[in-house]
Amino acid sequence: MTATATPLEDGDTSGPTKRNADDWLADTRTSYDTVADSYADYIRDALAGEPYVRAALVLFADLVHAAGGGPVADVGCGPGHVTAHLHTLGLDAFGVDLSQAMIDVARRDHPGLRFEVGSMTDLHLADASVAALLAFWSLIHIPDDAIPTVLGQFRRVLRPGGPLLLGFHVGDESRLKTQGYGGHPMKVYVHRRQPDQVAAWLREAGFTVKAQMLLDLDQSASGAVLFAHRQP
Repeated sequence: MTATATPLEDGDTSGPTKRNADDWLADTRTSYDTVADSYADYIRDALAGEPYVRAALVLFADLVHAAGGGPVADVGCGPGHVTAHLHTLGLDAFGVDLSQAMIDVARRDHPGLRFEVGSMTDLHLADASVAALLAFWSLIHIPDDAIPTVLGQFRRVLRPGGPLLLGFHVGDESRLKTQGYGGHPMKVYVHRRQPDQVAAWLREAGFTVKAQMLLDLDQSASGAVLFAHRQP
């Protein structure tokens, strides 16, 4: 489900009605199963044109190395392009994604790296088992009322003091994405959020927010990257 500041497409600007977790998780899984191959083609070389995002990833890698290294979870990894990039930076990175088709593509395109199906609402990882965690443009499909659960999962699996890196769309609206990436049908809400709101959620979940980077400020589809650490 991951992206690198990908644009929103074909959406209703009205916010989502309240649905249970099974509904929106199923819609998200089905949508990304449907677009997996075309999305992988769309995003394959995205990092090459994102120097500031690459710089954020280098800083993230430096923080992990400075803390002694260890497993790094790329949660919402999609086709695995960011996971693979983290590997080139010397990290023991592995990917987790809700979509089986995305995981199949990631395993095909990046053989030798570890990818597994899983939901960020209930990560099948042991407590304090990862040295660092990244969620790049994958929280964008999580409704507000599920964010505390997701961040609680992130905190649970991170080692005390472990770095966390989040990337997301900036704004105040939620839009229903009904098609994308080759014209395939989709049914996912894309939530834009303000960095201050995301930072507040992180603090409430037991993280210390260290830095933020705003991206593409003169474009309609701006983004943000937040660095945080799990509190002891």
